[in-house]
Amino acid sequence: MAAHAAEPESVVPPMPERTPKALRAAIAQHAPELLPDFDAHWKWAIADAYNTGPVPAFIALWWGEYALARDPKLDAYVRDLEHRAAYECTDIVEAKALLEEAAKIHYRVRELEPGE
Repeated sequence: MAAHAAEPESVVPPMPERTPKALRAAIAQHAPELLPDFDAHWKWAIADAYNTGPVPAFIALWWGEYALARDPKLDAYVRDLEHRAAYECTDIVEAKALLEEAAKIHYRVRELEPGE
């Protein structure tokens, strides 16, 4: 009996450089489902602006969105926590705990550095 090759683990791509151009390229390559929203948000919040003040907040938001989307297992886990808190919990304490866990993950992924 031949041994079966183990299924290859899905590899989570590294975080890009922390620039709008690099982040957009990473989203296009690894999480293309986010690209229409990224581009629309960029056009609305940044592209037509006369100052670049909002760019850091824009990058922080999309950095976290991409960090989750590039890891389907983590993304599904966080979305499940949020879904359960919003639609399945009848106990406010349990719902709060689920949302706190999701928030901690959102916060942690925003702290990732390029290459991680």
